[in-house]
Amino acid sequence: MADDSTTTIQATFKTREAAELAVERLVQQYGVSRPDVFIQPVSDRNSAGSAPSGGDASHADGARRDAPLRGDIEVSADIAPEQLAAVRRSFEEAGAVELSDQ
Repeated sequence: MADDSTTTIQATFKTREAAELAVERLVQQYGVSRPDVFIQPVSDRNSAGSAPSGGDASHADGARRDAPLRGDIEVSADIAPEQLAAVRRSFEEAGAVELSDQ
């Protein structure tokens, strides 16, 4: 939970794969505690993102058509304020299409 010593950063990704890469970087490179990182669909519908990736994109007959591609994926995390610039850069490198912080 955010308090005076944390900043909440949110990023939106087109694929679940990109969102998971962003989370992996937060935890492994920046030492963010996993319980302080949240992943959810942007809409109220279950979604694996809005674009095929990973196993969805590499199906033998082309992209799978049964993946629930119903919207983007949001990753949010409570981080130390001094990590903000580095985490923003990391999210951008992972493919974030929108970024905001509070």
